[in-house]
Amino acid sequence: MRIRWTIALLAGLASAGSVLAQEPAKLRGVVELFTSQGCSSCPPADAVLQKLIGQGDVVALAYHVDYWNYLGWQDTLSSKDNTERQYAYARTLGRSNVYTPQAIINGRDHLNGADLGAINVKLDQFHQDGKGLTVPVSASVKGDELEITIGKGAGKANVVVAYFDKQQLVSVKKGENSGQQISYLHAVSDIETVGMWEGQAMTVTLPANVMDKTGRAGMAILLQESSPNGDPAGIIGATVLTIGGEG
Repeated sequence: MRIRWTIALLAGLASAGSVLAQEPAKLRGVVELFTSQGCSSCPPADAVLQKLIGQGDVVALAYHVDYWNYLGWQDTLSSKDNTERQYAYARTLGRSNVYTPQAIINGRDHLNGADLGAINVKLDQFHQDGKGLTVPVSASVKGDELEITIGKGAGKANVVVAYFDKQQLVSVKKGENSGQQISYLHAVSDIETVGMWEGQAMTVTLPANVMDKTGRAGMAILLQESSPNGDPAGIIGATVLTIGGEG
C-alpha cells in the first residue's frame, strides 16, 4: 500500500509541471505539530503552523492524533499511526504522557504548539548548538523519478518520507470546536522509511511507473536518527517538495 502511495504521489508531482523545493541552506529546522480537530486548545496552534510554513525557513508538518475522537467528533485527518509517532517521541524524550497541541522541534524537544515565539527561539538555539539541520538534503523530480540527494555527515539515520495534503478546510460539527471551520495545512497522511544513511553522500531514487493521480500535494524528506530502541529521535537534515507552491 505504501509503495503504491509513493508511486502515485510521484506521478502527481511529475505531471503537475510546478514542483517547488525549499532551499536546504535556508532551513532552520523541523516542527512537527501533534493536533486534533476535537481539541479546543488546538486551533491557535494550527494557526501557528500556518505562520511557520509562511516563514519559508521551517519544515512544518501536522500530525492529527485519534485519542480525542471519543469527545464527540472524529477527526477527519487523524490516524493511529500519527498517535503512535507521538508516543514514540514521548519515549525518546523520557516522558510518560503526551498532549495536544504539542510541537516536537527537530525530534529533540517539545513545546506548546501555540507558542510561535518559543518555537522560533528553540529552532535558533538548536541551530547555534549544532543540533539543527547539519546534513544537506535535497530532492528533485526528474521525469518519472524522484531523486533524493544526501550529503556527508556523522552518524547514522533513516531517510523518512512524510506525505501530506497542502491544505484542507474542515467544518467541525461536534465536540469542543463545534461550529468552527478550520483550515489545516500540511496534514500528514502517511510516513515511511525509504533508505538508511551511514554518514556518506548518497542518492535515493524512487520510481514512479504508475501515472494515476493523487490528492496529496507534497512530501517532506527527513533524515532522522533513532533512539536505541528504534523510536524517532534527532532530525539532522530535511527538505520539502510541494506542487504549485504554498497557500
